[in-house]
Amino acid sequence: MIIGAGLAGWTTAREFRKLDSSTPLTLVTADSGDFYAKPSLSNAFAQGKLPAQLVNTPAAKMAETLKLTLLPLTRVTAIHPSTKTVDTSAGVMGYRDLVLATGAQPIALPLSGNAAHQVISVNSLEDFAQLHARLKPSASPADNRRKHVLIMGAGLIGCEFANDLAQAGYCVSAVDPSARALAALLPDCASAALQVALERLGVRFFLGNTVRSVDFAAPDPDGQQPMEVTLAGGERIVASCVLSAIGLRPDVSLAKAAGLVVERGIAVDWRLQTSAPHIYALGDGAQYASATSTLSAHGATLPYVMPIMAAARALAANLTGTATRLVFPLMPVSVKTPALPLVVAAPQPGSPGNWAVAKTETGDDEAGIWHWTDAAGLKRGFVLAGAQTAQRQQQSKQLTP
Repeated sequence: MIIGAGLAGWTTAREFRKLDSSTPLTLVTADSGDFYAKPSLSNAFAQGKLPAQLVNTPAAKMAETLKLTLLPLTRVTAIHPSTKTVDTSAGVMGYRDLVLATGAQPIALPLSGNAAHQVISVNSLEDFAQLHARLKPSASPADNRRKHVLIMGAGLIGCEFANDLAQAGYCVSAVDPSARALAALLPDCASAALQVALERLGVRFFLGNTVRSVDFAAPDPDGQQPMEVTLAGGERIVASCVLSAIGLRPDVSLAKAAGLVVERGIAVDWRLQTSAPHIYALGDGAQYASATSTLSAHGATLPYVMPIMAAARALAANLTGTATRLVFPLMPVSVKTPALPLVVAAPQPGSPGNWAVAKTETGDDEAGIWHWTDAAGLKRGFVLAGAQTAQRQQQSKQLTP
């Protein structure tokens, strides 16, 4: 049984069926179960895509292809490891092996104001549909320009949405407590270059700042209900929509209630097994022992697509009886900011070291390439910007495992 119909859940089902075509397989999900790529949610406005167009394969077709029992719109309320059963809104169900692909949930900041409940976070297709309905995209950028979107967060998702919405014609402001854009992943110079590129699209940054309150403002001439956003620095911004992109927190509620070991995420070993026999986890909700970290003996969370693909293949092998150690390959992340394309191979969390501009053979700075070098002088990460993203494979070969 698999709980969750995101990329982790469906990919596990697909990899399992490649190795085992007959064992009964059940997938339980609280949503419709339609298969879509979550990364596409942050670059759909510029492409003029409707929410329905982001669905790659309808749930029923996925279930038919993978020969599994799909239980959509069904919530799992409890897991009982001792009896190998789960409580769901459709009744109690047993399992041989259980896979938790429960993902992560948006972090919600406590905000004051009578419109605080109108702040939107986009973590699913349903969330995107809500944002799409709120913004009512027009084929005319001039029409969209009359609408102002304020984004809370200038990290990876915040910058991707800022680029996408600005490219679609919307006025965009981004607020972040950090001193620079995408500060968690980029060296100073790369961050500055990204900020300049987005500002050229019209994005306004309010860095070193946070949102304090969101209140309804007076209706505009079109009868729309804008919001007045007050920042901690005292600035007041009228916005058509407030989008929160401040990050995700692994959804560990079911696992924690079932007594599984939970830290940042659901702790799993090199076989993806949790602290309970016959229960496994992967995806945004898992904390992988195979992802070494200086911050925890339980490893690290890896909230990107490539780790999910690697984990699903290893898990499917383990579920079908072939003991397989999960080993993550080098997994550079592509940041979807067409204003300045970026590829980031980040060092391990907590690793000591420094970013520096790459050097050519003659000792000159190589524009658009930065290396993370550890205390021993070994390259452990890189950032590529603009045309240098074409060097992804070449730069990957230069890193020390």
